[in-house]
Amino acid sequence: MTVSLPLQKMTLEEKLQVMEAIWDDLSKHATEANPPAWHGELLIEREAAIARGEDKFEDWEAARKRIEEEIG
Repeated sequence: MTVSLPLQKMTLEEKLQVMEAIWDDLSKHATEANPPAWHGELLIEREAAIARGEDKFEDWEAARKRIEEEIG
């Protein structure tokens, strides 16, 4: 099924409303979705890096601030 939206004609608010509607629908069926295999592989790699001391957890607020500074 191909869906075509008039994105060039839509306002930012309309695009966000469409995204929210899609997200709401996806959230209702979240248990039906299977993550791709690479997600599990990446989690295993990251856990191993943390165990080796090569990586660390970062507080969400600190991460958000860092990201905002990097893109801002």
